[in-house]
Amino acid sequence: MKQVNLIFILMYLANLTFAQQTQLRLKTEKEIILETETFSVVLSVEENNDVNLLYLGKKLVNTDEYKLLGKQYKQAHDYTNMYQSVYTASGTRNLLEPAISVQHVDGNLSLDLKYVDHKIQQLSSNQKQVTVYLKDEVYPFFVELNYLANYTENVIEQWAVLKHQEKKNVTLTKYASANLSLKGKDFYLKSYHGDWIAEMQPEEERLTHGIKTLDSKLGSRTNLFRSSYFALAIDNPIAENEGLVLMGGLDWSGNFKVDFEKDPQDNLRIVAGINNYASHYSLAPNKELVTPRFSYTLSTNGTGEGSRNLHNWARSNKLIDGYGERFTLLNNWESTYFDFDENKIFNLLENTKELGVDLFLLDDGWFGNKYPRNADTSALGDWVENKTKLPNGIISIVKEAKKTGVEFGIWVEPEMVSPKSELYEKKPKWVVKQQNRAEFYFRNQLVLDLSNPEVQDYMYGILDDLFTKNPGLAYIKWDCNAVIYNAHSNYLEDQNNFYVDYTLGLYKVLERFRAKYPKIPMMLCSGGGGRIDYGAMQYFTEYWPSDNTDALDRIYIQYENSMFFPAIASANHVTTFGKQDIKFRIDVAMMGKVGFDLNLEELTADELHFAQEAIKSYDKYKHLVWHGDLYRLANPRETNHASLAYVSKDKSAAVMFNYLTSYSQVSKTTSPIKFGGLDAAKKYSVTEINLYKSGSYIPSDLVLTGDFLMKIGLNPVLSKGKRSAVLILKEVK
Repeated sequence: MKQVNLIFILMYLANLTFAQQTQLRLKTEKEIILETETFSVVLSVEENNDVNLLYLGKKLVNTDEYKLLGKQYKQAHDYTNMYQSVYTASGTRNLLEPAISVQHVDGNLSLDLKYVDHKIQQLSSNQKQVTVYLKDEVYPFFVELNYLANYTENVIEQWAVLKHQEKKNVTLTKYASANLSLKGKDFYLKSYHGDWIAEMQPEEERLTHGIKTLDSKLGSRTNLFRSSYFALAIDNPIAENEGLVLMGGLDWSGNFKVDFEKDPQDNLRIVAGINNYASHYSLAPNKELVTPRFSYTLSTNGTGEGSRNLHNWARSNKLIDGYGERFTLLNNWESTYFDFDENKIFNLLENTKELGVDLFLLDDGWFGNKYPRNADTSALGDWVENKTKLPNGIISIVKEAKKTGVEFGIWVEPEMVSPKSELYEKKPKWVVKQQNRAEFYFRNQLVLDLSNPEVQDYMYGILDDLFTKNPGLAYIKWDCNAVIYNAHSNYLEDQNNFYVDYTLGLYKVLERFRAKYPKIPMMLCSGGGGRIDYGAMQYFTEYWPSDNTDALDRIYIQYENSMFFPAIASANHVTTFGKQDIKFRIDVAMMGKVGFDLNLEELTADELHFAQEAIKSYDKYKHLVWHGDLYRLANPRETNHASLAYVSKDKSAAVMFNYLTSYSQVSKTTSPIKFGGLDAAKKYSVTEINLYKSGSYIPSDLVLTGDFLMKIGLNPVLSKGKRSAVLILKEVK
């Protein structure tokens, strides 16, 4: 219905003379206001029908005063009156980085978008959407700008819909989702770089004049080197609990580009969207290109509040069952790697039950017959059970799991193909590669062409067959290990559309899967954390932060991911990586959704008993972690320890995780750690859980007020002999 209405509006407006359109515009309001609980976005329709971003900042009590904002800034003339454009077009007056550039059918490169109309819709008690309709003065080219405000979560989602009525295809040479303009004394950016097993490495910098760009050109697994998510402090450097901070990113699993441009007037422009690298998109007449959403919050109290805003928004609007339940699991990967058979798996099902977790996950290596999957060199694409390893099929494991009293899940990597596979032999034109160039492999594999509808059907069929042939299958781990080399589609006529259409094809498969299987838990893995974005995560229940499962390294990776993504979505597994004891490894994993990649038979009796008891404790308090408000209390990059707490919404309970991150002989926590988010008037009992070998330094009858805990704090007493502590706070009435 929305699409039909839009087409009607655009056709109606296109048939009006420009003078009639101008008269229509003059009847509109000059300010378009969109508010959340704490901040506002205000658009201004200028006399020449340009639309500018008048304000993005703290919410004003009196909305009538928004119209006075422009008069308070006495900056120099900007030559164009476009520095604050809501969607800056190129080829006419603009002198800065554009949000949109096009080549019309006649070869002309200009665009000048003017206000036509706007619509405000109250979608629910919590969501309001503003849609602004723009049109070029000369060409039948239309842009629909959308702003969706999530009121209580203080998150705004922005995206654009592009459409034209020219006689042939128009080439979009840039097509951003959002174009923000911010005023401030200074701007400080926290962004993230990384690589495999070194994801989410933070960098902070003061932005100077010119353009700072965050981008990816990898095609798939696009967050491998860089994330589109960032924190931007206005006026003062980034702080956890104070200051004005804009936090967010592009909800897109393909190539992205986010530009930060400090303009000649010292304002900051942010242009965020799909990367136009090798992607001058060819758009047919009367077809739409809907850009991905750029989602952000503006916190008035530092990154801590910003994270809580994003977490609440994600649990309510993005994640599958964001306030629901999750499985704890045991994975066979570190126990067996590729070397397993049915008897080994049956034994691991017993281990799953013995450990006390919910589900057993069978990882890579279960498929392929002509080319058995006994290493990572073959069989991707041949998704049939290996007859030697699983002579009775997956269904036999599903049935045995039910008998044992646990659930069963399985690993897949459906986007990929091994050159040594039956699929590659039968369908070489389904593979992304340059026909006349040597193949180049990432982890001995290539990528299937998801711009091709036949490949999309094939991929959906893989997933659907698993569930139709194996009723009772309860979980999927979706992996994606390769980036795209030699980008070329045998299906597409215009190769400039490939990178965009690949990602859109991926989403089509996932949408189709979710339409039939809306609640099946599914882990988003991408060689680790290579695809952590809300574009993909809306189809998954959890993500895999990194293949680096060393508990010490994971503290840092999980800490930085917590800036944008809630704990319920973070799959944290206990493994043999690193030198930490079993307590430290489990304590770190409990900061999210716990899993195990252990061979239980290699644990001592004490270690196994501790793990079993820790799972029992986790089951009591996991809902605090999954659904509570996060407070980061100590940053491991600023001190010798890390500390985080999750506080229930009613402030009646909390769980506090503490880790000593410096391993010297004399390292310890010397001072109390101040809490956040408690009720100052309440009294809380303090209890330590997950005790192992040493006792607790916390008195068994300790009761403290929220006032004391937030003003003075509590020392978890970490030292070389005890490097982690998990504390539970409960209201005493």
